[in-house]
Amino acid sequence: MALVDEFREQGDWLFRWRSFLPLILVPLVGIALLQLDPNNVDKWNGGWDYFCLGVSFLGLFVRVMTVGYVPAQTSGRNTTEKVANQLNTTGMYSIVRHPLYVGNFLIGLGVSLVQSVWWLPVIYTLTFWLYYERIMFAEESFLRQQFGKKFEHWARATPAFAPRFTQWQRPSLPFSWLSVLRREYSGMMIVILCHAGQEFFELLIRDHKVVWEVFWATLLFGGLATYFSLRWINRKTQLLRVPGR
Repeated sequence: MALVDEFREQGDWLFRWRSFLPLILVPLVGIALLQLDPNNVDKWNGGWDYFCLGVSFLGLFVRVMTVGYVPAQTSGRNTTEKVANQLNTTGMYSIVRHPLYVGNFLIGLGVSLVQSVWWLPVIYTLTFWLYYERIMFAEESFLRQQFGKKFEHWARATPAFAPRFTQWQRPSLPFSWLSVLRREYSGMMIVILCHAGQEFFELLIRDHKVVWEVFWATLLFGGLATYFSLRWINRKTQLLRVPGR
C-alpha cells in the first residue's frame, strides 16, 4: 500500500476515536502526581496553576471563536463519517486550516503543564502530533475531493496548524453564543475537571486531608451546575438550536 493511502486509512480510523485522545493524559498525570514532593513548596505556587488553567482556557477560546461562526454540517463532533457541506475559509479558518485542533492542543497542553515535569508536555505534544497529523491528512484528502480547486487555493494560502494572524478575514456569519453553548459545554467541563482535579490531589498529597480552596471549589461546582443545566436544556428543549447552525 502506498504511504499516502496508508496515512489516509490511519487518519480515517483515528478520526473516529479522536475524542478519546485526552484519556492518554490521565495515567501520565497520575504518575506525575505520585512523584510530587510534598516538602517542595515551589510546587504549590498557585500562580503556576492559574497560568496553566489560562493556557487551557485559551484553547477553549480558540474553539469558541471557531464554533461561534461556522454553519451547520461543518466543524462538527461527528465520528462515524466526515461531513462538510461547504468549505470554511473565513474567521479562524482564514488564519489556520485546523483551528479546532489548535484549540484541543492548547487545552491538553495546559493540563500537561500543571505538574511542572518536563516529560509530560513533551510526551503529550509528540502524541498529539503523531495522532492528529494523520487525522488532518485524512480530512484534507476528503476536502480536496469535495471542493477541488477551491480547497487547494485555500490550503496553499493558509497554514495547517500555526496561525498566520495577518491574513484574518471577517467571518461570513454572525457570532452565535447559542451554538457555542450547545456544542462546547462538554469541553468547558473537561477543562475544569482536569485542572480542579489536579489541584485537589495536589493538596491531598501535601496536607494529607481534603482541602477545598475557594477559587477551585467555586470553579468546580459552578462548572458542574452550568454543565448539567446546559446538558438538560440541550436535550430537552430547542432553546440552543439556531437555524443553519
